[in-house]
Amino acid sequence: MATGAVPASFTGLKSRENGLGFAKSMEFVRVSNTQRVKFRRTKVSVIKNSNPGQEIVELQPASEGSPLLVPRQKYCESVHKTIRRKTRTVMVGNVALGSEHPIRVQTMTTTDTKDVVGTVEQVMGIADKGADLVRITVQGKREADACYDIKNTLVQKNYYIPLVADIHFAPSVALRVAECFDKIRVNPGNFADRRAQFEQLEYTEDEYQKEIEHIEQVFTPLVEKCKQYGRAMRIGTNHGSLSDRIMSYYGDSPRGMVESAFEFARICRKLDFHNFVFSMKASNPVIMVEAYRLLIAEMYVLGWDYPLHLGVTEAGEGEDGRMKSAIGIGTLLQDGLGDTIRVSLTEPPEEEIDPCRRLANLGTRAAELQQGVEPFEEKHRRYFDFQRRTGQLPVQKEGEEVDYRGVLHRDGSVLMSVSLDQLKTPELLYRSLAAKLVVGMPFKDLATVDSILLRELPPVDDNDARLALKRLIDISMGVITPLSEQLTKPLPYAMVLVTLKELSSGAHKLLPEGTRLVVSVRGDEPKEELEILKSTDATMILHDIPYTDEKIGRVHAARRLFEYLSENSLDFPVIHHIQFPRAIHRDDLVIGAGSNAGALLVDGLGDGVLLEAPEQDFEFLRNTSFNLLQGCRMRNTKTEYVSCPSCGRTLFDLQEISAEIREKTSHLPGVSIAIMGCIVNGPGEMADADFGYVGGAPGKIDLYVGKTVVKRGIAMEQATDALIQLIKDNGRWVEPSAEE
Repeated sequence: MATGAVPASFTGLKSRENGLGFAKSMEFVRVSNTQRVKFRRTKVSVIKNSNPGQEIVELQPASEGSPLLVPRQKYCESVHKTIRRKTRTVMVGNVALGSEHPIRVQTMTTTDTKDVVGTVEQVMGIADKGADLVRITVQGKREADACYDIKNTLVQKNYYIPLVADIHFAPSVALRVAECFDKIRVNPGNFADRRAQFEQLEYTEDEYQKEIEHIEQVFTPLVEKCKQYGRAMRIGTNHGSLSDRIMSYYGDSPRGMVESAFEFARICRKLDFHNFVFSMKASNPVIMVEAYRLLIAEMYVLGWDYPLHLGVTEAGEGEDGRMKSAIGIGTLLQDGLGDTIRVSLTEPPEEEIDPCRRLANLGTRAAELQQGVEPFEEKHRRYFDFQRRTGQLPVQKEGEEVDYRGVLHRDGSVLMSVSLDQLKTPELLYRSLAAKLVVGMPFKDLATVDSILLRELPPVDDNDARLALKRLIDISMGVITPLSEQLTKPLPYAMVLVTLKELSSGAHKLLPEGTRLVVSVRGDEPKEELEILKSTDATMILHDIPYTDEKIGRVHAARRLFEYLSENSLDFPVIHHIQFPRAIHRDDLVIGAGSNAGALLVDGLGDGVLLEAPEQDFEFLRNTSFNLLQGCRMRNTKTEYVSCPSCGRTLFDLQEISAEIREKTSHLPGVSIAIMGCIVNGPGEMADADFGYVGGAPGKIDLYVGKTVVKRGIAMEQATDALIQLIKDNGRWVEPSAEE
């Protein structure tokens, strides 16, 4: 495909006469061979491809009014069921990667690579936990020399787990370690380019081509070495370490991430080397998902079938890290994408294996069952650039005596299921809903639950329980209860949960006129059954597929529902309602919520979540719900952390420092702090962060505001206090609120 550059101010397609078309994306314009064809009664401009696959690709705006024109081609095998994308097999030592093999799990050592004994012990522990591969950072010649001893010692101890060398800035080191390790990970952003200075560079076509020739000159020896020794390679782009050249041409964007990787892949293909995989990592799950989708869409057009390594980089620790990883990795697994995965946590590497395996099992199960729904045409979901579908929030109606406008939140809502037992201790209930208490009376706060589901109403004569509910309704917290309960034990101003069947039967007409309705919908119903929604005045829809329906894909059913709503101009808010089975493991709950609800929220589909799990701690469910919304870049209710998982380059005890910083700064919603062990992924990986705490030298910390370093070489003992002062100096600090 012919490509080139034209001024970024160009805004349209011109291809009637000369066969050239222009696809503009924010900072860049691509020139491609195109032709005109008839499509649905209109003529459209299309890219003509030379690959043996799909020949014609329609161009369309990525979203309504968007300047980005993208090919209207698939990014996965099916949008209505999980089918694993077909790939070639890539051998990493004795482990095969690809669609014909299990989804492989891996992690990365945190020891100093020069510490052969410590690294060997950690690798053995990782292997004993069930990892399929392990990555080791190799930053210099001494580390490369140690790799030979590491490999030999492991073999002597009968450990044959494939070893992956993590390379940044060091082509000569990569050449050395390729002789003993099974796979080389190269970062296209810094393997041949200098470290990004975030400068806007101007290139002529000749200058740009010379840069590509330089990359080929530097990269070719490693490719030849990998061919000679039968090694594998991962071309692993990081959102945070794109080169100035790529960012100047494509922007700090998913498209730039893809093109950065393709520059290296084209060299591999030119040299007839195909034993490689791709990765597109970012700390923001939304960016990560978009980048992988663009990568795969391009590969479909080109006829490439290379496997994928999935990961959300710098995800953090605990439930936050697991949730971010579940959103990013789980979303792609639901579409049958991904052949090896890593969950990057600021925890010991052995602790990454269990959540990694749980995610792999989820993806494997979905593909084995081909979870999904009947085929449907999808026209409205925009999966190449994020655009949220916002449901119509409740508006106050004339004559209503209570305020319903607060039952949903504009940035994403959290609903919780409450039991009758909880109503027996009202103040404890208010606290568990994260309401503020003033003289025992509840008030909504930043992270207060928006509405509650009460499956059973208290008896009509239980005045205390009903007073507790009235006080919640008075602060505009919605109380939802099933139709049968409201008809037998009516609660004033409650919203009533009805099914499509109840709507069709007219049972809801027994309610007083003006009663607010909440409709439970599966999404896989025949369209005739969904027609009742057109004549229903619903405050919200709960999308709910029972967990026992294993063959039905929750994500696919929801996509079908949203397609129906968009097709019929129905703007009801939709809440993702997931009822987990009894005694579910906490990690499975987090991963299930992230992979199911998160997979929809990253596409802008949905207005909130309702997670139910018998016997699970109420506070855990509430926090998981808010973590899910924040991980999907919706409602921000606490400090956001971008925290790297540590490796042999880390210049301080990352887990200890991370815990210290979180303890002192976790009360700053809207503030994002990056905690980075070293500068490898650089200020770029802190693109979303307001402030950065980065290891600059042993025992020394550099502090950043955005991508700009403002203080260097601070002694680690004073660095946390200096970070807090920096936040204060920039007007972002508030004092923690005192406990009541």
